[in-house]
Formats: sequence, structure tokens, C-alpha cells
Amino acid sequence: MADRVAVAVNGVSGRMGQVLARLIADSDRLVLHAALERPDHPWIGQDLGQAMGGAASGLRVGDDAEAALEGAGAVVDFTAPAATVALARVAARQGVAHVIGTTGLAPADLDALADAARDTVIVRAGNMSLGVNLLVALTRQVAAALDADFDIEIVEAHHRHKVDAPSGTALMLGEAAAQGRGVALDAVADRGRDGITGARQGGRIGFSAVRGGDVVGEHDVLFLGAGERIVLRHISTDRNIFARGALKAAAWAQGRTPGAYDMSDVLGLQGQAAPAP
Repeated sequence: MADRVAVAVNGVSGRMGQVLARLIADSDRLVLHAALERPDHPWIGQDLGQAMGGAASGLRVGDDAEAALEGAGAVVDFTAPAATVALARVAARQGVAHVIGTTGLAPADLDALADAARDTVIVRAGNMSLGVNLLVALTRQVAAALDADFDIEIVEAHHRHKVDAPSGTALMLGEAAAQGRGVALDAVADRGRDGITGARQGGRIGFSAVRGGDVVGEHDVLFLGAGERIVLRHISTDRNIFARGALKAAAWAQGRTPGAYDMSDVLGLQGQAAPAP
């Protein structure tokens, strides 16, 4: 068997970080190389297994990205924009593939990731599940097939702890719909409605966000015409699907030419997802 890929996990104490650590531990293709957290986190210096409520693992949680990435093949990162951008610079210097599931990235953040991608492989997606990336492809196709008489609305629901809206997945779907219509999303997006807004303008792409409970993720793309509507839906019931996609990307990235990629590249969908940075 080929050597296993050494993977570091950034934000290891988070929901996704712990899922990633467990899946890597059970993998015959990957090995957990390092566990990273922010400098002031209470897990720093602790054994990862014990911090996660289990048996000792022999791997201690650290806050030194330079040291953690030394010898790694990839780092997987579901954290916050500032932390992701800082880590991208370290990964670029060391030539370590950076798999990014962080959402809420601003244009300046995306520019910084594009700079880092000149020196290493970056795989970024608002959602790394196979089903969602197929939904993105379908959204683009349907938007291209229908004329502007069909209004487009993207409705998403997530758990009460999610801090950004619209979700990264909703924005992927909005980008796909805009691409299908040959327009820029920023020029046609409606991200919130309140009060007397007036009638809906033709050609707009609307977003609605629901937050509550423990919803893992639900996304509907509605195409609403006169007398008919088309609804494309994806429901996530287990966040392991996102972690499995990210780890698939970490393995796929090995030996690739530096550059910006997304899950369409990983899954062989030939450009059927929204563009990477």
C-alpha cells in the first residue's frame, strides 16, 4: 500500500475538527499528523484523545502552524476567515495542500487565498459533499434553460450556532444560478427583505436564511414561474459527509500542480461547481 497522507487539522476542537480527527484515525489512507487550535484555547498542550473525551492518543494539540505543517501533506481547515488566511500563507511557504471549508470569506480574503494558490494546492468549497456539488451543477443547468420570467430563490436552514448567512453553500448555489444566466451574482442578489420592499424586480436571485435547533443543513433552489415552479433540494442529516469530502480532497491534492481548485475538480465534475478563489 502507498504511504498514507499526513494530514493536519486546524480548529480541531470544533464540530468539524473533531469529526475530521475521528475519521482520519479510522482511515487506512490518511494519518493524523498535527492538531491545531488558536493560541488561547484551553486544549493547547492537552492530549487530543483525552481532550475529545476518549483515550490518550499520543498527539498533543498545538498552536504553532509552522511546526504543525512541517512534514504534512495537507491541512484541513474549517475555521474562521482570518485564521484561514493566516494558515494559507504558512501552507504556501511549506508547499502543503490546504483544504478549506471555511465560509464567510470576504473579497480580500479570497484575494489572499488566490495569492497563496500560486505556491501550493488550495481546494476550497462552501460545501464538500457529493450531493451538494451535483445540486450546484443542476442549478446551473436549470438556470441556463429557463428565461428571466422565472424568479430564483435560495432558501437555506442551519443549526442555531451558525454565525454567517447566507451559508457558503447557498452562495455556491447563487453563483451557479447567476452563471447559468450569464450575470454576476453581486449585481442581482437580494440578501434580505424587511418592511415595504415593493414588488420583486425581474432577474433577481433571492436568499433566505433559517437558523435554529440542530439542523445540519438544508438547501432549496426555487425557480418560480407563472403557474409552475421547480424545486431542487438537498438535505444533510450527518456532517460526516462534509468531513469525508474534505479528506477526499486532501488525498486528491497530493502531487497536483499549485493552484486554486474546488470540489468539481476533486469529484471529476468538469467545472460543474462554483469557481474556486
